[in-house]
Amino acid sequence: MQDLIKWTLEAIRNEGSLMSWMEERRVEWTPLLASRLKYLLDGRTFIVITDDERTWFEEYLIKKINRASSARPLLPFVSLRALYPMLDEINSKEQILLLEDMLSLAFPNGYVYFYIGKSVDKRSQIAKGADDSYMWLFDEQAQNSFYLSSNDENLDIKLITLFRLFDKSIDAVLFAKVVL
Repeated sequence: MQDLIKWTLEAIRNEGSLMSWMEERRVEWTPLLASRLKYLLDGRTFIVITDDERTWFEEYLIKKINRASSARPLLPFVSLRALYPMLDEINSKEQILLLEDMLSLAFPNGYVYFYIGKSVDKRSQIAKGADDSYMWLFDEQAQNSFYLSSNDENLDIKLITLFRLFDKSIDAVLFAKVVL
């Protein structure tokens, strides 16, 4: 077994030129990822939230994370939109607290918000308000987040390649190829 940062560098290099931009950013990527993968191993559910422009990515992630061709067990990744269709009606801290009460009842092992999108989107406030969220945040550097620019012309490609790295990292952890 090797450590996650070394494994990540190899995984990035194996992906070729599409992932070359991540080689120098792996140092900020890996510690955050490792801490969140521990939550997954502890049985927490990952609740996926995106801004409106990334709805396509939410659907992509949910479909790909538990694809039928995978050799691993099904993983607890769910869409908040699917759990709570009135998501866009949340406008206050009190409503976020009510949502969190419902989620804590539904997921007694705990849950982690996984937010992908712009920092100015009101849905980002749900994830930003929780200490253990995992965020791929656009246009703002914040705790528990990996920074991306919404003005990047390759943003969609980067999201897909980040998902591939995320997915491979899950496999590496589950199949004991790396140590967290």
